[in-house]
Amino acid sequence: MPPPEQKLRIDKWLWHARFFKTRSLASKIVSAGHARVNGKKISKSATAVCIGDRLRFAQGRIEREVEVLGLGERRGPAAEAQTLYQDHTPVQKIDPQAPRFEGKGRPTKQNRRRTGLMRDQMLE
Repeated sequence: MPPPEQKLRIDKWLWHARFFKTRSLASKIVSAGHARVNGKKISKSATAVCIGDRLRFAQGRIEREVEVLGLGERRGPAAEAQTLYQDHTPVQKIDPQAPRFEGKGRPTKQNRRRTGLMRDQMLE
């Protein structure tokens, strides 16, 4: 009799493989319908994955596609987590003409002094 096939919940596997910081974040992504197992859309975080399955899910703005190579017993270090999957995510090119944040955040002390002096002059 062959040994039973090992399976693990998808939210737990995504957390073990360090795709998400917490298991609840992984569960939210799956529950929202942003995950597929072997091309089938899933919406339950209790869906079981096994070795050889192909997963496709959203991670931030990136659409990740990975193949399950191992299930893992714990959420270990990153080097251990990388042995659980093979990444098939296509390389995304960054558009150099994309709008960027200019970095004009909080004013410096010098800028605050200048605006303070300008206000004082306006009051006189």
